[in-house]
Amino acid sequence: MNSYHPKSHLNDLQYYITPPHDCSYLENKSARMVFLDPAHRINVVTLSELSRMGFRRSGDFVYRPECHLCRQCLSCRVPVKEFEMNSSQKKAWKRNQDLEIRITSTQNASITHYKLYERYINERHADGDMFPPSYDQFEKFLIHSCSDSFFLELWKDNRLICVSTCDNLDDGVSAVYTFFDPDESRRSLGVFAILKQIEYVKSLQQNYVYLGYWVPHSAKMNYKSQYAPFELLLDGQWRHISRHLDQEEIKKLGDMLMTTLPSEWNEPIIK
Repeated sequence: MNSYHPKSHLNDLQYYITPPHDCSYLENKSARMVFLDPAHRINVVTLSELSRMGFRRSGDFVYRPECHLCRQCLSCRVPVKEFEMNSSQKKAWKRNQDLEIRITSTQNASITHYKLYERYINERHADGDMFPPSYDQFEKFLIHSCSDSFFLELWKDNRLICVSTCDNLDDGVSAVYTFFDPDESRRSLGVFAILKQIEYVKSLQQNYVYLGYWVPHSAKMNYKSQYAPFELLLDGQWRHISRHLDQEEIKKLGDMLMTTLPSEWNEPIIK
């Protein structure tokens, strides 16, 4: 494994790059990741700068895709002061007004959190990379953190039904992972959790909720484009997407990432 240094003012940190491996998002594609030396203990300011450069945190690992001939992993963030709910989001918001919101440090994680996580993985992601779940996996993924993290919890009558793990940043929060009670699927808890994160960032008078990577050719990632307006990190520049995208536009964006954006997108979709 070779040492690797992205061009940035954070070059005093040590980075590495992985060998090619199977892509988690696209079939028959390989991927590589640049990651920060996990021995580094970084603060909120450093994680914030790395997030603005397209990095993401998973446990103690802060990483960014660096793939040959593919740029589909686009960092996505919602400018909370401009965000407007669409009709389905408004329904999810109204449907969950009976829930209590609690904010707690990830260091306060308990067996209650793990049992909810275990059920979620077993029933919703039994075909995924995190199956089968274990407490060790849960700790390494969501509790161990190189920075300042918290749980945004949703409770119904003193019963925990949804948890969003978030990182504090100096310009907002980064949404790391959300898990919820599979029996409560009609509530659209994943949608409501993002809406509550947007509300939370607004209450702090900060600017963004970072939603992680949006991959246009991965159908399971398309929900992120529904939080409009939103911003995408394209070739090192944050570009403002002013409205929701339809499936044809999403496919076109994915197709064109190897060259340039469609010229007609310069106005009015992107500004």
